[in-house]
Amino acid sequence: MPLALFALTLSAFAIGTTEFVIVGLIPTMAADLNVSLPSAGLLVSLYALGVAVGAPVLTALTGNWRRKNVLLAVMSLFVVGNLLAWQAPGYTTLVTARILTGLAHGVFFSIGSTIATGLVTKEKAASAIAIMFTGLTVALVTGVPLGTYIGQSFGWQATFLTVALLGLIALIGSALLIPARLRQSPAAKLSSQLKVLIQPRLLLVYAITALGYGGTFTAFTFLTPILEQISGFNANAISLIMLVYGVSVAAGNIWGGKMADKMGPIRALTLIFSGLAGVLVLFHFTAVHPIAAVATILIWGAFAFGNVPGLQVYVVKLAEKYTPDAVDVASGLNIAAFNIGIALGAWGGGHIVAEAGLMHTPWVGAVVVLVALLLTRLSGRLDQRAARPEPAELDIRKA
Repeated sequence: MPLALFALTLSAFAIGTTEFVIVGLIPTMAADLNVSLPSAGLLVSLYALGVAVGAPVLTALTGNWRRKNVLLAVMSLFVVGNLLAWQAPGYTTLVTARILTGLAHGVFFSIGSTIATGLVTKEKAASAIAIMFTGLTVALVTGVPLGTYIGQSFGWQATFLTVALLGLIALIGSALLIPARLRQSPAAKLSSQLKVLIQPRLLLVYAITALGYGGTFTAFTFLTPILEQISGFNANAISLIMLVYGVSVAAGNIWGGKMADKMGPIRALTLIFSGLAGVLVLFHFTAVHPIAAVATILIWGAFAFGNVPGLQVYVVKLAEKYTPDAVDVASGLNIAAFNIGIALGAWGGGHIVAEAGLMHTPWVGAVVVLVALLLTRLSGRLDQRAARPEPAELDIRKA
């Protein structure tokens, strides 16, 4: 794999850290900014809004630009946004900074997938995407705890400064290592972009993405309180468990990419969603036993993010068939679907905790993942039907 992929991976790590680290800093920031906890929580929601808007809209608007130029512009915006958060004099400025970095996030993961595949041969496309997304998955369990520690020890502003420096290093690496001319699809016309939004096959995959990811986050969002209140672990033990979980996530991401390359997206996603649903159901029963809980979490990590490369490759594959002049836009909308899944999963999990209790989140998450599995099988059936020749075509062949 080329070194340029690792510049993309570092960018993904910095972006993933800045997205999720704020969850651990909300109480600190609310007190420092003199706002309520719900107001501080809006910093998470508005970031996700920036991602959802940035992915499809800005990707489409920059369709005529060279991919490397878009990448450098996006990473520059990311650095500026985090520097603005570092120096934010008040809540309003911080909201602006979060929206800017959210916009950068959306475009990065939209074009990052196509850049990653453009750096390697076609048969290694899913593996290349998996390597890039490893930065995001590792950020969830290493960058976020480290950023939270920095924010609690030196002030939340120091966390944003640290992330800005990481983004600057990634920007320099991308400028030096990524080729100036990469193969890319022609810029999409507005009419072509609208076709993506009304193409049933793509909308089906976006639903699979949102549900598959949302099911994971229904339970993952509340993993720490489950480990504390149900499994009986202390804070130090949980930090170690999350670190090991991060290694499992990274390995599962690479494994998922190789599986999608070898088996094809549908078969790979079928196996991954089946395993993920099973692990979530298992965790409902093993959470009360510390050793069994840790073992289950390690398996969960391998399945949790293994679906990412397969889903992204599948969207690109379908877009090349149904909307060939808007492949990047279709890819960007799938990034928005990931974030919608995270937002809805966390929101739904919160309601479950409030109404029924912590230990109902794993099995409900499993049900959501099973819906994603059923939709995946439906999509596979539709693929087979589309590939089957029509009767008239068969008659011509016989003749």
